[in-house]
Amino acid sequence: MNKNKLIVVGGGTAGWMAALMLQKAVGDSWSIELIESSKRGIIGVGEGSTPALKSFFEDLAIPEDDWMPACSATYKSGITFDRWSEKPGFTSYFHPFYSHFDRDHAKALIHNSHLRRSGRDVHAHPDVFSYNHYLAKNRLSPVTPHHFPFEVQYGYHFDAGLLAQYLKKIALMRGVHHRDTLITDVDLSTSGDIAAVIDEQGERHEGEWFVDCSGFAALLIGDTLKTPFTSYADTLWNDSAVTLAMPPDAEPPCETVSTALKNGWAWRIPLQSRVGYGYVYSSRYCTREEAEEELRAHAGADASVDVRHLSMNIGRREKHWVKNCVAVGLSQGFIEPLEATSLALTQQTITRFIHAFREGNTGEEFREIFNTSVNKSYDDVRDYISVHFLTNSRTDSQYWVDSRERPGPASKALSAVFSCWFDNGDLPGLLKHLKIDGAYSNFSWHYILCGMGVFPGPETLTSPSPKDLSGIDFEQIRDFFARCTLNHQSHIEALKFSGLKRLL
Repeated sequence: MNKNKLIVVGGGTAGWMAALMLQKAVGDSWSIELIESSKRGIIGVGEGSTPALKSFFEDLAIPEDDWMPACSATYKSGITFDRWSEKPGFTSYFHPFYSHFDRDHAKALIHNSHLRRSGRDVHAHPDVFSYNHYLAKNRLSPVTPHHFPFEVQYGYHFDAGLLAQYLKKIALMRGVHHRDTLITDVDLSTSGDIAAVIDEQGERHEGEWFVDCSGFAALLIGDTLKTPFTSYADTLWNDSAVTLAMPPDAEPPCETVSTALKNGWAWRIPLQSRVGYGYVYSSRYCTREEAEEELRAHAGADASVDVRHLSMNIGRREKHWVKNCVAVGLSQGFIEPLEATSLALTQQTITRFIHAFREGNTGEEFREIFNTSVNKSYDDVRDYISVHFLTNSRTDSQYWVDSRERPGPASKALSAVFSCWFDNGDLPGLLKHLKIDGAYSNFSWHYILCGMGVFPGPETLTSPSPKDLSGIDFEQIRDFFARCTLNHQSHIEALKFSGLKRLL
């Protein structure tokens, strides 16, 4: 009996991720085939993740001690944002992945943010309130031993090329079919559905459903189905990047570092085999040559180190599911890699599609619900990322001054967030009411607004009362983290046993 066929067009991390998730969900009743061309390279930008990638591997029963060494991966406890603010005491902050373990500490941060916004001179920098910050700065693994009563949330850094190769290997082992050929044409049925994709040899590949993972080319969703693209260029100005690689750290830290430079920001991502650097900038303010020179100086790379220049189309499709085609990954949209959200949005899109597909909810009404929810996810992430630029206090270039003083139009939701913050209102309540706490929780909003020092000037602050302090003892928090870490150390031997490099 021939199975119905679902064809994934395009490989890379997004394509093979989609193929694996679909194979697990519907592979018993469908044939999953991925068509890609080895003539096409991958973008390879965005080699960090959120904890969503951890869930992906767990759902597919793929152990860390197998995939991490194969992909030169390291752990990621969060992101340090350096030099985005010039405010004394707030020139750097760490955005951790929130864990249940930090619940009480995060509540204390929220409490102090209220006091600070009301003019009380209390500590409201987020770093002291986070266990993941403690782990990152002490170069400790975020993996907790089995006897711990809690888990610490974490993501990963990885080699994007190696990850795509690894996922391909697993997908083929699990029954996904593969064709190495270049798709050059698409055939539509009279109903407007995609009937087949046609390769460079003229061979037709027919299917009932198609997943567009063709990257920025958007061969199916864009070129064929003519789905309009909504640009975010009015609020997110960075449209270019230059990257390079340096030798690996002897002891790689479990954090990404995002450093504000003259006309954008630079990432530092530590892998087992190398340290990846990239400078994300706006071509309106900076030339390719100027960006390359600035990145080389930042990374300490001389002229012998190769660089790669990239252009980015920032925004999303107006619809991600059209007819019998679903766009996944760069074909559906891209938001600059500041918060490493690309793979999380990819996973979320696939998961939503699988849920509807398995339930038979594939009609126009359900496609509209799907498209609305995916668009909201993209727009919410866009809003959060734009906060980094809107709250900067740098004065060293026109880029940063304009980012703060001449921003594009803010969404109604983001405007409400800023009004609530400056009015010292109930931010968690507002985020829940506006339903924008899905992509980023209220803790993340507090981490960024507190970390950037969005508070009254220090000259206006008054001393807090004993009641204001509410019994918060920062030395007690630090001691608690240290005691937890003593128990945490015992798990290092398990990491060494698994073949992963000791992160100390």
